[in-house]
Amino acid sequence: MAERSTAAVDVADNSGDEPLTAQADQSTADGVAKNRERDTDSDEAQGSGGTERPGKASAPELHSGHKLARRYRLEDCVTRLDGFSSWRAVDEKLRRAVGVHVLPADHTRARSVLAAARSSALLGDPRFVQVLDAVEENDLVYVVHEWLPDATELTTLLAAGPLEPHDAYQMVSQIASAMAAAHREGLAHLRLNPNAVLRTSTGQWRIRGLAVNAALRGIGSDTPQRTDTEAIGALLYAALTQRWPYESDAYGLSGLPKDIGLIAPDQVRAGIHRGLSELAMRALVNDGATASRHEAACTTPEELVKAIGEMPRIRPPEPTFTAPPEYQRTTYQQGTYGRPAPHPGVTQPVPTPPPPLQSRTGKALKWAVSALLITALGLGSWQLADALMDQGNKSEDTNQTQTTDGGDKNTPAPKPVRTLPIEDAAEYYPDGNPQHPDDVSKTYDGDTSTGWRTSSFLDGPKLVIKPGVGIVYDLGSAKEVSAATLSLRYGGNHTAVELYATDSPSSSTPLSSMKELGKVTTSSTSAKVTVGKPVKSRYVLVWLTALPYSGDDPANYSNRGYKQAITEVKFTG
Repeated sequence: MAERSTAAVDVADNSGDEPLTAQADQSTADGVAKNRERDTDSDEAQGSGGTERPGKASAPELHSGHKLARRYRLEDCVTRLDGFSSWRAVDEKLRRAVGVHVLPADHTRARSVLAAARSSALLGDPRFVQVLDAVEENDLVYVVHEWLPDATELTTLLAAGPLEPHDAYQMVSQIASAMAAAHREGLAHLRLNPNAVLRTSTGQWRIRGLAVNAALRGIGSDTPQRTDTEAIGALLYAALTQRWPYESDAYGLSGLPKDIGLIAPDQVRAGIHRGLSELAMRALVNDGATASRHEAACTTPEELVKAIGEMPRIRPPEPTFTAPPEYQRTTYQQGTYGRPAPHPGVTQPVPTPPPPLQSRTGKALKWAVSALLITALGLGSWQLADALMDQGNKSEDTNQTQTTDGGDKNTPAPKPVRTLPIEDAAEYYPDGNPQHPDDVSKTYDGDTSTGWRTSSFLDGPKLVIKPGVGIVYDLGSAKEVSAATLSLRYGGNHTAVELYATDSPSSSTPLSSMKELGKVTTSSTSAKVTVGKPVKSRYVLVWLTALPYSGDDPANYSNRGYKQAITEVKFTG
């Protein structure tokens, strides 16, 4: 690991005339997005002010399943831009998910990226997503970093609405403290935006892409501390108002109305915490111009940390408890329960109970009991007579029973239903674009916590860009198939499943040549396709043509969209 390079953050000339957070890169979609599948890192850009072009270098020809250093298996491409690509990958040595940035070794920014990654790795601050490896190998440069499946981007959090004051206070406190520590070591971020800020399941805020994200895009700044401070102010502004503090829309947030300039958050939305509103304005330097009512501007993360420390601490909201139901006093006709306390010297009259069963309910109860008694007597008499008749014919029936092999010998017994073993499976993708072919074996391993998943699609439920997605199962030999039962990960409206018999597991076999066995539509997490007339076949295709919409699923490395995952498949015959 090289020594820390304080120049790693200034990898290109940048005039810094326009606030970095005010601009937006126009990133192209990744390779997967050609099929209109969701780009899993919609990194709407913070501006660069000056971006190096990659020159003659082009993005490496990589694909899902490719391995780097015989260890990092690439899974999903999340960004493909300016000659580099970013991936979700699996570290097969440590069996964990990681993120990987890859670019050609002759890329104009390759050296800057390596220097930035190694400098960031030396910082070792747990408030930042850690760089795990930075390597040049086989004409490639790649940077490996942590992948946090339990973390949620600030972009996603703000899609649901602004943050509560305590959450916004925690966010700006932790982010400002982390960036102050980074700048003390000579490191800047320069692309601090809602996509770069994550909240973990424990409530901790973490920053990804320190120095590396800027180096990948050739972003530099003459005033890195002020740039990062203004970016923190923009994050706080967005957290309070659910608006981006510039005229342009970005990160799924609407910008401010044109030609009115920068207005305080508490003028955008009612009920905003006054102290946090002023803090956001002090951090959003806006070329040194701040409203007259505000204190001096904060131009460095260190000054912002000091300003936060001078604020009264914002406490978390009080937990709300549901009041227990009011105690219901039990009243009895006899005894002292439920009666008002007698006054001294006053004789309390004892209420006379009504005659038993004289009410309408009592009469109905008497008739019901009488009917039950009559019915019981009739059944008992019939059973007694039947038993006596059976005893008279017992000897004749005994001989017949012992000498008869089976009076119903010509009536076939129902055929027992049995589970058919699955020998092998392969993903079926006639359009040449597989989903996750390495995971098909997880659909019949007996473990419903694992499975095969589709990509996340923008259109649905019915698939538009593909005829369908599915898996061909090999039963070992031709077997009679009567039904298929699927366990699914996502419920919702709706999943359409079709079942086909085919002569080959190859994806080159057209769907039109297969025999349809049955189909079903479900909105639950299970589906059963029943075959009307059992058919013998060795290969059976499970084909999905419609998928439900589901949100982010970090545990399954899946973003929101129209998608489905098959966790278990069983065939019966």
